[in-house]
Amino acid sequence: MYRFLLSRQWVILTLVGLVLIPVMIRLGFWQLHRHEHKVAQNAQIAAALHAKPVPVTDLAKPGRDLPEADRWHPVQATGRYDTKGEVVVRNRTAADEQTIGYYVLTPLRLTGGSTVLVNRGWIAPSGGALTTFPDVPPAPKGTVTVTGRAIPDETTAESGIKDTKGLPDRQVMLINSKQAAERLHRPVLGGYIEQTAPEPAHDKPELVPDPDHDSIGPHMAYAIQWWLFAAAVPVGWVVLVRRERRDRAAAAATAEGSAAPAEPERPQEKAGSATPAAAAKD
Repeated sequence: MYRFLLSRQWVILTLVGLVLIPVMIRLGFWQLHRHEHKVAQNAQIAAALHAKPVPVTDLAKPGRDLPEADRWHPVQATGRYDTKGEVVVRNRTAADEQTIGYYVLTPLRLTGGSTVLVNRGWIAPSGGALTTFPDVPPAPKGTVTVTGRAIPDETTAESGIKDTKGLPDRQVMLINSKQAAERLHRPVLGGYIEQTAPEPAHDKPELVPDPDHDSIGPHMAYAIQWWLFAAAVPVGWVVLVRRERRDRAAAAATAEGSAAPAEPERPQEKAGSATPAAAAKD
């Protein structure tokens, strides 16, 4: 009755289904973990946005990575900008998340002697060209106090941004304190400050907006979809088996009907003629 399941076609179909079920379940848990990570990240951002600023040197040290747990924590730094070491970071979007331009990255020499990188905000390219150094609004002169979010160094592995070589002068792809230390020839605190205050003159550069901590994304919905797909595989397999069995039974019944011997036809009597028995009676 179910011997067709041993055919090559059905063996392959069954094996494919057995492989897809655990793969889909695993993909569902992967999306679930991404959902949990997003929820935890949102909680971390919300807590950081309401935290009291601390001196940047309390969190960051020269040559050390800023701990991920301190991402977005408010920090303050007092010092003087080193405009000679200023660079721009290519291919960054404005607050509208569409317009491509630059981040302005300026070293700040702290009163204690250390140096920290400050992302002063976003600017548009000069004349729409990304190959020439843009018109950068000048950094404030004298001693300044900057407040912002502590952000770990960018890496290609973490950001997905390729660290392209051979860029135009004073342009970089990543905000990275170790690379900055090589350019400046002095130690730089790990990570950088994403400036939130004071407001720049004429709103230039455009400060980076607060990170989104309300959206949780579609990851939970994707997880449920993958698990539904995994449940649908055995159900679909059973439906196909029953349909195949029904079609084969119908085909066999049709074949038996066509192979049965036909009933022999009896000779019809011609009108006006008598059978031999009738003629003998007469």
